[in-house]
Amino acid sequence: MSRLSASTRSKVAFIKASKRDAAMDTGEIETTVREIISNVRERGDAALRDYSKAFDRTDLSIFEVSGRERAEAVENLAPQTRRDTEFAIERVRAFAQAQLSTILPLDIEALPGIHLGHRVIPIRTIGAYVPGGRYPLLSAPVMTLVPAKVAGCEEVIACLPPTAHPAMIAGCHLSGADRIFRLGGAQAIAAMAFGTESVPAVDKIVGPGNAYVNEAKRQVFGRVGIDQLAGPSEIFIVADDTGDPHLIAVDLLAQAEHDVRTRVGLITTSRQLAEATVAEVERQLQDLPTASVAAPAWRDYGEVVLCEDEDAMVAYSDFVAAEHLQVHTADPHATARKLRNYGSLFIGPLASVVYSDKCCGTNHTLPTMGAGRYTGGLWVGSYVKICTHQWLDERGVAAVAPPSARQSQSEGLEGHRRAAAIRMKAT
Repeated sequence: MSRLSASTRSKVAFIKASKRDAAMDTGEIETTVREIISNVRERGDAALRDYSKAFDRTDLSIFEVSGRERAEAVENLAPQTRRDTEFAIERVRAFAQAQLSTILPLDIEALPGIHLGHRVIPIRTIGAYVPGGRYPLLSAPVMTLVPAKVAGCEEVIACLPPTAHPAMIAGCHLSGADRIFRLGGAQAIAAMAFGTESVPAVDKIVGPGNAYVNEAKRQVFGRVGIDQLAGPSEIFIVADDTGDPHLIAVDLLAQAEHDVRTRVGLITTSRQLAEATVAEVERQLQDLPTASVAAPAWRDYGEVVLCEDEDAMVAYSDFVAAEHLQVHTADPHATARKLRNYGSLFIGPLASVVYSDKCCGTNHTLPTMGAGRYTGGLWVGSYVKICTHQWLDERGVAAVAPPSARQSQSEGLEGHRRAAAIRMKAT
């Protein structure tokens, strides 16, 4: 808690403290992932086949999903599931298009004869990792693939574990994937980063995955771009005495059922709400079908924090920088304006995380493990580059060449000085 001021720490008490640190519970995976990446880089498809047998218990001669298989996967979707998926795609596409419209090219004449600007250039090739998970999460390909197509990326490929539900292939197809591969884990990240006989090398890799996928993204970063390093999911709720413990417990457990390492928490100024929420979570766990996942998450990573006043509540929330942050206060918009560190903000009790997770339009691929302090989540801007340019006429050279030459000389860079000076002579 070193990022918290001493005054804030004095105003914070734990009604329920987490027992473990989700960010540190990754195990010894760095060496394993490094070996996987090296093997895929050296042996290509042969290594991918070995890992598919070892990790996914599948024997694949061809990794790419054919056009016929894609069509069959879509055909086999339940009609309502397809309608719901297409609704989500349209909502995400519409919001991404609205976001893209705010990212504009620029051209200015900074001084007479000095023309500066930038272009908005789509990244050429995107690789989207689509996790298999415990359930067929059809929203996952929507969030990573649709914004890429809106941004104008030339080729968007998707990798999903061979054991993923067939509906996930349909989700990738409907979301616009140009190519789909049955590849999971760190080996999929390595294949997209370096390329193999079957899988093209990409320019940027996006999408969440397990700890092995996360470590693989970390290790290939630099060779390719990545969106972020995503840890276990998180939800925190800031609430005052107007909060509803039943509703808060529902939302905490809805996120807790993602994974046994999900971090869930309540930050409140009301002791009565804090204690009632703890009791309500325990009560709801008794008949929650996914309690085998949600209960360990609550037990090990659940946190209920009592704050002396709203300032301390806001400060502690900014310290946590939760992936999903809900605001349940008497004036949620006023409280929201005071918050600055989060992945995505849900203002008021009607704005549940589940709506964003599935289909309201904002992206559910968000920063975790405190990364909300310095970055936002995946968005259409993640798929474009802002690249500057400049051009000068004689007036511009006359303005910048003399100071450039003098500065170069003072730095002892004679080549730089000559490059500046020769243009002064030309004008």
